[in-house]
Amino acid sequence: MTQEQKKRQAAEAALHYLVDDGYLGVGTGSTVNCFIELLAGIRHRIEGAVATSAATEKLLHQYHIPVIPLNSVIDLPVYVDGADEATHNLHLVKGGGGALTREKIVAAASKKFVCIIDDTKLVDVLGRFPLPIEVIPMAQSYVGREIAKLGGQPVLRPGFTTDNGNIIIDVHNLNIMQPAELEARLNNIAGIVTNGLFARRHADVLLVADGDTVKTIT
Repeated sequence: MTQEQKKRQAAEAALHYLVDDGYLGVGTGSTVNCFIELLAGIRHRIEGAVATSAATEKLLHQYHIPVIPLNSVIDLPVYVDGADEATHNLHLVKGGGGALTREKIVAAASKKFVCIIDDTKLVDVLGRFPLPIEVIPMAQSYVGREIAKLGGQPVLRPGFTTDNGNIIIDVHNLNIMQPAELEARLNNIAGIVTNGLFARRHADVLLVADGDTVKTIT
């Protein structure tokens, strides 16, 4: 089974977590795109979706799924999103698509965070995938120096601007043994909007497709 087929397999498994007549948070990325395509067939079951990026909002509109601003939603039962890396402890690295800040907000607002990945994204220790950090542009140099002090190699993502008008610094060569502590430490650096570690508000359910089955980790 190809990686694309595994993504679809994981996305299909996430449909079982929908709450009828409720709102649904929808993340950003290639696996989520598979989920949106499948969601279109049962869109009548939900009131609407909260999008984490302009790209996701555009795709939801394309499939005639109502998009609702988070500020208009009091109760968000479920949030479905992918990840660039995940551990068995449900800690994640996200932000490869650059939507990490809005993803983190929607995750925080949701009651249940369902993360969908294929088995290539499951790791023992986070850090193989460069850690994305959203940064206010004027703080780029300062933030880079502070990250270097932590042992990481900061690299500006070229030609990329987030939906919030900021830049992304991808941090290489981090061996993330204590993700929750590092998440908090990074967020205390002035100029960082947020970072791609989802450890303090981690996934509640991790669905891992390997081609044969979808493993559920809780």
